[in-house]
Amino acid sequence: MYKAFTTAVVFMLGAQAMGAIHTQTIAYTQGDAHLKGYLAYDDAVGPKRPGVLVVPEWWGLNDYAKSRTEQLAKLGYVAFAADMYGDGKTTTNPKEATPLAGPLLEDRGLMRARVNAAFDQLKARAEVDPAKIAAIGYCFGGTSALELARSGAPVLGVVCFHGNLTTSAPDDAKNIKGRVLVLTGANDAFIPPEQRDAFAKEMADAKVNWEMDVYCDAVHAFTNPNAGMFGMVNVAYNKEADERSFARMCAFFNEIFGS
Repeated sequence: MYKAFTTAVVFMLGAQAMGAIHTQTIAYTQGDAHLKGYLAYDDAVGPKRPGVLVVPEWWGLNDYAKSRTEQLAKLGYVAFAADMYGDGKTTTNPKEATPLAGPLLEDRGLMRARVNAAFDQLKARAEVDPAKIAAIGYCFGGTSALELARSGAPVLGVVCFHGNLTTSAPDDAKNIKGRVLVLTGANDAFIPPEQRDAFAKEMADAKVNWEMDVYCDAVHAFTNPNAGMFGMVNVAYNKEADERSFARMCAFFNEIFGS
């Protein structure tokens, strides 16, 4: 079912044969930070198409985040993965990831500035229809994508995969201009039911068009096939939840982009 759905999405995005997937590193700045994002798009698709910003997990802009960016390019989107740490920093060590992500999690203004800098890079691309941009994020990246929406950025939609849903400024939900889709694990101890309930209230109070899908037996990082390598409690891959959440994202994009 998943493969058939994905094939249908590719067909709906355009009848052109797929060309080569063009990828490149894009240097940009935010304040004093020197950032290195990752761009991917299909050379065969027409000059203006929807753009998708990808915000990585707290491991940084690693091969997994790049593979998701390329996956979106194969579906016909222009995808740009943000460098949230600067200089393309990545790690596989939780003790190193904590001080990288910590300052951004503690200062949501800085997080918003950093993710908006990446959004601006994507929006300025000649290949992108600036009126059709979405953002997705995984774990830390999902939190960042939600903060992008709360900042008032003109995104048509945001997809948060197993990201923390809390914010230091819940009243800023009134700034959200597009739709919000949260995809989370029912057994994720980092995003417990009370956090999901508080987020639902935040969205409802701000009259946001939002949806939350909760996947049974799924814990944190359920979309990452390499999640188990980190040896962390409450972090594991779940193939069914990964495939179902990806299919839901594709359907969401069809809805907001009008494909």
